[in-house]
Amino acid sequence: MSAVLDLKGVTVRRGTTTILDAVDWQVNDGERWVVLGPNGAGKTTLLQIASGRMHPTSGSAELLGERLGKVDVFELRPRIGLASASLAERIPGDETVRDVVLTAAYGVTGRWRERYDDLDTGRADDLLAAFGVSHLAERTFGTLSEGERKRTQIARALMTDPELLLLDEPAAGLDLGGREELVGALAELASDPRSPVLVLVTHHVEEIPPGFTHLALVKDGTIHRAGPVAEVLTAENLTEVFGMPLVVAHGGGRWMARSVRRR
Repeated sequence: MSAVLDLKGVTVRRGTTTILDAVDWQVNDGERWVVLGPNGAGKTTLLQIASGRMHPTSGSAELLGERLGKVDVFELRPRIGLASASLAERIPGDETVRDVVLTAAYGVTGRWRERYDDLDTGRADDLLAAFGVSHLAERTFGTLSEGERKRTQIARALMTDPELLLLDEPAAGLDLGGREELVGALAELASDPRSPVLVLVTHHVEEIPPGFTHLALVKDGTIHRAGPVAEVLTAENLTEVFGMPLVVAHGGGRWMARSVRRR
């Protein structure tokens, strides 16, 4: 299998603080990964490297066969779909939902003087329909609920038909119903062989959609364990990563974790 993402000894420092520490991680074609860990573990920074929006302080990062530092990132980034809170903050609130998706074709937020043809508009509408928000196409982004925004962002991230799709905590801020709708949509995406390689960042086991194949547990800026989900998602590994006794259960294609009650 060919490597879509290959990190070797990746370290990120800011002043005297080490955010990522000598990370080795390989993601191959056809895989669906979850990156799981507590707040402050380095998950979002890992995704910034994987999206070509940050360079490591040391080590090497190859994305889609191109090495950061030796490639024009503005040519590389359209091949990588990204949905994140920081990106959502840059989307103008008065932008229509259709234009939020369309403008990804030019890698911009906020429509200006770009020209789009019927194929572009048709693809944007198809993606909005796939994530259940086609009826919102003429609404402005600022009027959407949190769940509607999240689904619109994922549709946007897929607009350029990327080879790698990165989702940074897409269920954050959603209520139970919104979370379950999103998990269902991501499970459908994961099951489609035409979908790009997927990497989903979360800190909740319950947000892992069915169909995701691999898991990286992140702790203190390092990848503590990585491999097939069923092998890595154990009570022992979660207890080590989150620093408290946890038990893990699996049923109906979903994972659950809870703390061990102390008597």
